Amino acid sequence: MSSFSVTRNIVIPAAAAEIYPFVYDFHQWTNWSPWEKIDPSMKRTYSGAKAGVGAKYAWTGNRKAGSGTMEIVDVTAPSSIGIRLEFTMPMKAVNPTKFTFTPEAGGTRVTWTMTGENKGVGRVFALFMSMDKMVGGDFDKGLASLAEAVAAAKG
Repeated sequence: MSSFSVTRNIVIPAAAAEIYPFVYDFHQWTNWSPWEKIDPSMKRTYSGAKAGVGAKYAWTGNRKAGSGTMEIVDVTAPSSIGIRLEFTMPMKAVNPTKFTFTPEAGGTRVTWTMTGENKGVGRVFALFMSMDKMVGGDFDKGLASLAEAVAAAKG
């Protein structure tokens, strides 16, 4: 098995406490997630806690959006959020995902990391395309959109 890690970060000119709610509550992801625009008719369901540990989000979309679930499994407010990300289509995979919020001059450094193992078909696919190239650009877009959503909320 081969493992991978995809990490991107951005400094957002806001306090961690102002950014944190946009990630802590899956209902807020429609404001910034890079995958929300892939399939405008994507079906979303929320269950469990409203936000934080135990909050769950499931999606089913077109071929590009695929389907899967996310569950917040660990939080340390306002410095980190751990998510269990499970893809069911187009390929099955479980990818631990973490957001960290680190105070820094000029704002907060938000770091988005996804890790996982390339198994089965995914291992063969990884020979031709790295997860970093496949997902890294989406993380960059998502973090930029997160910064825009935070700025809009601040007024």
